[in-house]
Amino acid sequence: MNNPIKKILIIRLSALGDTIHTIPMVYALKKEYPNANIDWVVEDKASEFIINNPIINKVYEIPRNKWKKNINKIKNIKEYIEIIKLIRNENYDIVIDTQQLLKSSIIMGLSKGKRKITLDGGREFSGFFANEIINTGRKQFDINYHVVKRNMEIAKYLGCKDLKEEFIIPNFSEKISEEIKNTIETADKTKKIIVIAPATTWTNKHWIITGWVEVINEFKDKYNIILTGSEKEKGLIQQILAKTNDSRIIDLSGKTTLKDLTYIFNKSDLVITPDSGSCHIAWATGHPKIISLFFATSANRTAPYGEKYIAVSSRSSCSPCMKKHCRLKTNKNLCRENIQSEKIINIVKKVLQ
Repeated sequence: MNNPIKKILIIRLSALGDTIHTIPMVYALKKEYPNANIDWVVEDKASEFIINNPIINKVYEIPRNKWKKNINKIKNIKEYIEIIKLIRNENYDIVIDTQQLLKSSIIMGLSKGKRKITLDGGREFSGFFANEIINTGRKQFDINYHVVKRNMEIAKYLGCKDLKEEFIIPNFSEKISEEIKNTIETADKTKKIIVIAPATTWTNKHWIITGWVEVINEFKDKYNIILTGSEKEKGLIQQILAKTNDSRIIDLSGKTTLKDLTYIFNKSDLVITPDSGSCHIAWATGHPKIISLFFATSANRTAPYGEKYIAVSSRSSCSPCMKKHCRLKTNKNLCRENIQSEKIINIVKKVLQ
């Protein structure tokens, strides 16, 4: 090659699921250009799956959570400038923006990259700083085009021959808390493990509480049931537990890191979850079977795909609306009530038979 690709920068700042969805494209690039250094700009909330990832050489972590808490905004700006300086010093051959928002396109514009690549259909004038825009003929939030496949358009454009969608994530086995390890190890070995991760950041992605309760009550005698969620999600999980009222159900809400979740999913037989970060982490591990529930968002766009993954979509006329909060004036949350627990129970029986 006259101009070998030596340095590639990926800009995908957040969210966790979208960051995970970018990994197959990056892995395809690594297989095609094994001698190239691939670096990544990511925000702290999604960084755990990028830092120490074997296909990534250098990570520029944007400490957004710290900056939000810091009242000294001048210091935040200075730290941002220092990160940009480090990026500019690398003179990247290729800079790829998969975030396609103003905040990511600005980083691309400031990067001094030779080829600045993004996809068409982005938001907030995200193509303004690009000098190469890949024509897919689709909008960024096309509900019928999976985001992994959309990202793989970049790999295809850059000449990657192996376009199989594969995940590479860091090995967290040595960084798991003893409490989590003990919880898994002391579970009844004669029973399979079902992990239920009922919450996510959008209320409009949540299933109704009675749905979770009826599923848990159906299977709590036959399987080990583990509930997971963040500290912020404990309230929802406590409501579910109060209605199941069974001490055998293991509550790990507020006790797990993203590393712990990866370990738990690798040890489980089935994960049931809405469209969430947990869903995508479970998918990336490649181990458990997954039942994912879709209400406001589109299964065609973000569901795990493969033979052992089942996506169940609400059949309400307004779904998927792709909105964080229900916009209906009457029959609010219609989509969240549309999936009956009986349907999920029947799927679980088939999956774990």
